[in-house]
Amino acid sequence: MINKNDKIRVLEVPSELGAGTRGASLGIGAMKVAAFKSGNKYFSKYKSTIVPDENELLFEASPTKYANYIDGIVKVYNYVSHFVSEEVTYNNRFPIILAGDHSTAGASITGIKKSNPDKRLGVIWIDAHADLHTPYTTPSGNLHGMPLAISMGLDNFENQRNNIPDEIADHWHRLKHMGDVYPNVEANDLVYIALRSTEKEEDFLIQRLGLRNFSVDEVHEKGTEQIVEEVLAYLNNCDLIYISFDVDSMDCDLVSTGTGTPVPNGLSEEEATDIVCGLVANPKTCCLEVTEVNPTLDNKCNKMAETAFRVLDRATNVVKNR
Repeated sequence: MINKNDKIRVLEVPSELGAGTRGASLGIGAMKVAAFKSGNKYFSKYKSTIVPDENELLFEASPTKYANYIDGIVKVYNYVSHFVSEEVTYNNRFPIILAGDHSTAGASITGIKKSNPDKRLGVIWIDAHADLHTPYTTPSGNLHGMPLAISMGLDNFENQRNNIPDEIADHWHRLKHMGDVYPNVEANDLVYIALRSTEKEEDFLIQRLGLRNFSVDEVHEKGTEQIVEEVLAYLNNCDLIYISFDVDSMDCDLVSTGTGTPVPNGLSEEEATDIVCGLVANPKTCCLEVTEVNPTLDNKCNKMAETAFRVLDRATNVVKNR
């Protein structure tokens, strides 16, 4: 008999090069503590692979303005995309990615797409933020605000505020074209859920590209079951679906501030759980990522990690029993 647990491979990506505050690399360990405290054997039940990081670069100031530590992030993108590709295609497993900061999500998408170049990839971005900045528009230089721009091959020169040096432009080009597929995601194949904190440069792209956001108010009004149904209907023409669950999609007042950029008026734990579980139940869904848990910023001990782990555990059980 095939062991259902073998369908799952946990990829631990502790990189936090793309975040503006330190501590996201500790989020995976915080979820392990949450599992241990609850008596859950998740991390012995499912095999894990630890993906290399370049976090030692953080002990020195970033040499690249407008794209902090982008040289190290290019290396991490190579690591992550390789491991994701191996699991999705060659090992025929469902990778569950536990990431430090959100910048590496673009590498997860690259990994899926480079091994399935002829398949249409849908992306469900459950996040308070649009993550559509580029080195040309960023106010912070933090790459965790740029992964979707990478995956969609965007520059947004129309809203350029930064004159970037050739070195950054070269690294940015490498990130967008990694895996030899460009772009990895089309605008019609992206869905936001709980997006509520954007900047004018991102608003320009959202309007120009006609990006769909299922707002928190819409979730409250329609209920999670209908939201899941509408999201999947919107992405019906996609062959594969990747889900990125940033914990700041949840309401920081209801849960905690244990994430890099907490935003109020978000999803409840129950809504997040129902949405993620409903989406991973679809057989097209091939990968789930959970990201941006930062226990050093938590105002309620380890509550964000505990909440994220409960969502993770329930979603994993759904995948295992598909």
